Amino acid sequence: MERKDAITFGGSPLTLVGKELLVGDTAPNFTVTKTDLSPLSLKEFLGKTVVISAMPSIDTPVCEIQTIRFNKEIEKLQDVVLLTISMDLPFALNRFCGAKDIKNAITTSDYKDREFSHNYGLYIKELGLISRAVIIIDKNGKIRYTEYLKEITEEPDYTKALEALKTIKNL
Repeated sequence: MERKDAITFGGSPLTLVGKELLVGDTAPNFTVTKTDLSPLSLKEFLGKTVVISAMPSIDTPVCEIQTIRFNKEIEKLQDVVLLTISMDLPFALNRFCGAKDIKNAITTSDYKDREFSHNYGLYIKELGLISRAVIIIDKNGKIRYTEYLKEITEEPDYTKALEALKTIKNL
């Protein structure tokens, strides 16, 4: 399924592949690659609250800010898993995490199978990258919060996501 003009990059329209997920949907499983090249599946975190921070590339200023900010915020919370997912190669993600002291996020890459980006409707057809989004999944595997950014050069609404996260954790 293609969604033409679903997002913009610097105002230019782009196509997303896959269905946009909604609050209440069951979170589709996916497998991504960790920085040590081992696979990681969403199903490994059933029973935990998961924040997915999706972004195009760690080597861009907005993606860097997003990763650092969520890493810092998650540090204050118990029993929350932060998955940062991009198309960057695991080697670049590992380098970035070491340089920026990222210890609370599990940084992963969807470069190999693109299963995450297709299952979550975030694959940018024209660029081969992941669109920017924040998705929060509860302990039962249900999506409880989504923010699919229309313009991928903009930052997510951190305050809104963190408020939703605190509410979800208290359910």
